[in-house]
Amino acid sequence: MWRNKVKEYEEDIINDLKGLLSIESVRDDAASTYDAPVGPGPKEALNYMYKLGERDGFSHVDIDNIAGRIEAGKGDDLLGILCHVDVVPAGAGWDSNPFEPVETEDAIIARGTLDDKGPTIAAYYAVKILEDMKVEWKKRIHIIVGTDEESDWKCTDRYFETEEMPSVGFAPDAEFPLIHGEKGIVTFNIVQSGYVEDNDEPEVELKAFFSGERFNMVPDTAQAKLLIKEQMTNVVQKFESFLNEHEIEGETTIDEGFLNIVVHGKSAHGMDPTLGVNAGLYLIQFLNELNLDKYASSYVKFANEYLVDSPKGEKMGMKFATEEMGEVTTNTGIMSYTDVDGGQFGINLRYPEGFNFDQSMSRFSEEVKEKGFDIEMDKHQVPHYVDKNDPFIEKLLSAYRNQTGDQSEPYTIGGGTYARNLDKGVAFGAMFKDSEDLMHQKNEYITKKQLFNATAIYLGAIYNVCVKGDDE
Repeated sequence: MWRNKVKEYEEDIINDLKGLLSIESVRDDAASTYDAPVGPGPKEALNYMYKLGERDGFSHVDIDNIAGRIEAGKGDDLLGILCHVDVVPAGAGWDSNPFEPVETEDAIIARGTLDDKGPTIAAYYAVKILEDMKVEWKKRIHIIVGTDEESDWKCTDRYFETEEMPSVGFAPDAEFPLIHGEKGIVTFNIVQSGYVEDNDEPEVELKAFFSGERFNMVPDTAQAKLLIKEQMTNVVQKFESFLNEHEIEGETTIDEGFLNIVVHGKSAHGMDPTLGVNAGLYLIQFLNELNLDKYASSYVKFANEYLVDSPKGEKMGMKFATEEMGEVTTNTGIMSYTDVDGGQFGINLRYPEGFNFDQSMSRFSEEVKEKGFDIEMDKHQVPHYVDKNDPFIEKLLSAYRNQTGDQSEPYTIGGGTYARNLDKGVAFGAMFKDSEDLMHQKNEYITKKQLFNATAIYLGAIYNVCVKGDDE
């Protein structure tokens, strides 16, 4: 029934999605203003959603240009649908312009198609179609739209300071059938704290090293600037051997007497760094083979000791797992060093319920302090969990199962979605088991089949929760 209803809207869904995808809604602190707290792109995408709502007869409420909601339904209870319109940077290697959506016969290709603009439009159209059907609402609906999900969640933090908390809700920003638990997520910096006196004459001086842009992305490029005191060709040959040994790509250039080294890896979502190739940590490994100045040597040796080949916190002494929520994971997403300011590492750590985070971090902080490094905490979100037998979850699951015939059980993840903002919030689609997951990767796309099927599932789910109500 619901899939047939969606057929009437397919062209409109695609056109509205392409309009949203055309906005480069990457956070840009350099261009942030009072009217655009995380930059002009995310604000433009937020306003785009408001305009869709106005066109279709919905009212909206804006909260300081960083978050807002589109309102529908009526009743005492409130369903929240938590979406985000910001995206991670495009990264390198796309076959097309990531912000000029390409429509093929069966897919749409652009940054944000999966995360989270495609699912946002699917959820929006589910509400719109029910409104067009003139259903008799029993609950109110707030489509809550954020603009900083990929970074610091300033959007939902600000939103829930003043706005009503939905009694139940879902985030269309993960996978079906349904995710009822999410790991704790912590971001912190490990900062080189003291200058190391260097009276020796090293063969190589590390002038600068950079890799990564986001805590929650595996960096796909890394670069270092070296001053070589000895034979430069020896270092170049050693680097080429390193690339061959590890079966990765990179290149060197010489500029005004400095040797510039670049390593290429593979980006992936930080919740499972094993799916990517961390260019920064590979370049660190290579630098560790050189006779560097002491300040730089301290930096790369630290990384080699604690971060390289340690995607599950093994070298930090944080290896831990539970049957239901899985393992601790650690992603070194941002790395930087200069011979003037020293270095730091930006870490994204995710942990299941039961892991004693405070005790582990206290021990680790004391350990690294002895090595000349300090821990600076950035953000901490505790694990989130909803009983999978809750009646609200049953209503969502039944919509998924009716549409697909799949009887799979809900599960938990290492990712973090807006669902954790709510006491009773879950992540619900829009990825299916057969969807190719290119979130945060090049050539991200959503199939039309996935887009339309997700819309139909959201239709059924919102109908079950907000129209049928609690007594049917």
